[in-house]
Amino acid sequence: MPTPDNVCDPPLAESYQALFHGSKKIQQHPCDQDHEVIRECELPLIDLRGLRSHDGEERRACVEAIAEASSEWGFFQVLNHGISKELLEEMRREQMKLFRMPFEKKISSRLLNDSYRWGTPTATSLKQLSWSEAFHVPLARISEENCCYGESSYLREVMEKLAGAMSELARMLAGALAENLGHNSHGFPENCNKNTCFLRLNRYPPCPFSPGTFGLTPHTDSDFLTILHQDQVGGLQLMKDSKWVAVKPNPDALIVNIGDLFQAWSNDIYKSVEHKVMANGKIERYSIAYFLCPSYGSTIGSCKEPSLYKSFTFGEFRQQVQEDVKRFGQKLGLPRFLL
Repeated sequence: MPTPDNVCDPPLAESYQALFHGSKKIQQHPCDQDHEVIRECELPLIDLRGLRSHDGEERRACVEAIAEASSEWGFFQVLNHGISKELLEEMRREQMKLFRMPFEKKISSRLLNDSYRWGTPTATSLKQLSWSEAFHVPLARISEENCCYGESSYLREVMEKLAGAMSELARMLAGALAENLGHNSHGFPENCNKNTCFLRLNRYPPCPFSPGTFGLTPHTDSDFLTILHQDQVGGLQLMKDSKWVAVKPNPDALIVNIGDLFQAWSNDIYKSVEHKVMANGKIERYSIAYFLCPSYGSTIGSCKEPSLYKSFTFGEFRQQVQEDVKRFGQKLGLPRFLL
């Protein structure tokens, strides 16, 4: 028998009711009134067959298209990315089964190695609250024998396949972006492997307080790059020319966005762009994100001198982000490390 939604959903309304009661008429009080969405956009669409081409000119044109989108948008979409539609559909089915488990099972310490997250524990206002739940899983822990997969033994197999395919795609894209700046793309970026990279399975439950509630608060990603597979519900928005624009879902494409580390390494040539997800009042939304991250001890450096940023490790960056969130309620990010 299917689990009722009110049993599987995290207790978001109950846990954060003080924040909602403290806001006057949430339905008429969007969290981001200063950044009204002005239009829906289609991200630059890039066919990755060109990146695998033996024709030098065709390959170079694809590399330049990736680099241009990374500089002007910080986001782009890719077709012919090498990850089968069947695998993505299998992952979505298993993901839905996972999130439909009773809430008490999801918070179990053994379920996907205690990777379950929901809401925003540090939120002191609606601007800091994310109406969502997620499993944030290090790739290395997917195959651990003590990792519990709840009621779906097939989930481990699908996650391992997807993680491998996403890793290959991420490295190919990162290599192309490095190559565009005259850097040796072989093995770039260093120290990014299954011990440092993550898969994040996201679910955004229907929100009775929408519109105006964030499914995921405005942020930039703290990695080199992120690969996203989303459903057709919509809700992803990004900052373009100081305006919020809504991203039109494309069922055939994966979304790629630049993270803070790539912006720093490229000396601001590639842009890590602020983005968010808006909650939906009636329909749940699912997405899967892959994060290309180095080890905490890795020094980020710069592709050229003089560097705009002081030298820092990924661990130092993450620690500063955590301290800022605790102190200010939000991430301050790269400006902290400017020279």
